[in-house]
Amino acid sequence: MTINEIPQSLIDRLRRARRVVFATGAGISAESGVPTFRGEGGIWNKMRPEELASVDGFMRNPNLVWEWYQHRRDLMSKVAPNPGHHAIAAFEKHFPDAVVITQNIDGLHRRAGSTRILELHGNISRNKCFDCGRLYEREIDPDAELPHCGCGGMIRPDVVWFGEMLPHDILQAAFEASEAAEVFLSVGTSAVVQPAASLPLVAARRGACLVEVNVEPTPLTPVADVFLQGKSGEILPLLLERFEARKRQIVAGDGTT
Repeated sequence: MTINEIPQSLIDRLRRARRVVFATGAGISAESGVPTFRGEGGIWNKMRPEELASVDGFMRNPNLVWEWYQHRRDLMSKVAPNPGHHAIAAFEKHFPDAVVITQNIDGLHRRAGSTRILELHGNISRNKCFDCGRLYEREIDPDAELPHCGCGGMIRPDVVWFGEMLPHDILQAAFEASEAAEVFLSVGTSAVVQPAASLPLVAARRGACLVEVNVEPTPLTPVADVFLQGKSGEILPLLLERFEARKRQIVAGDGTT
């Protein structure tokens, strides 16, 4: 995709917008090399993620679950935000009310500079108490005895496991942001995992311009006002460049407001 293939109507809609939502999924993280549950080779290929990323799995063998999460944290520590993450962070500065809603747990949006982030599935770098939910700020030593909270509960990764509900306050904030959005960009998500898959539809019903950025069509594509096919790390920087160029034109008096 080139700059000229981006519709001028989208640039104009973004230029007039104040409330913009970027909803991201696994696709944008994959472009940074974030590994999936099953990397190439390794002992974890012999185990089902549902047995590790679940309350039942944690209660059966918390040491094994922690070993797996330490393994995943080590892998994620070696990746960095890509141009798509950085473009979203740069876009945020242009809108009074921009929100990033992400299904990813890798923390790459924050590392790229985004500030208002709703992490639907938690963050792999954080820990919390299994019982009271209080965040646990100390470092975890995988070779030592597993830590406990002051209330006595075991410490676990602060992520949403299979069979668990998404955090109510985060989910409510995501729906409120989607309802208020003037432009909603769905980036690198399959658009099938609920309840996140409902967010762009909520935005569209409220009159938002719905934009999909993905390497291939999804169930959301027929509903989207604009479908930009390709990698987010290529398309979003182009979109940002076109948007900022148009704003400079307006400031210079070379275009209509």
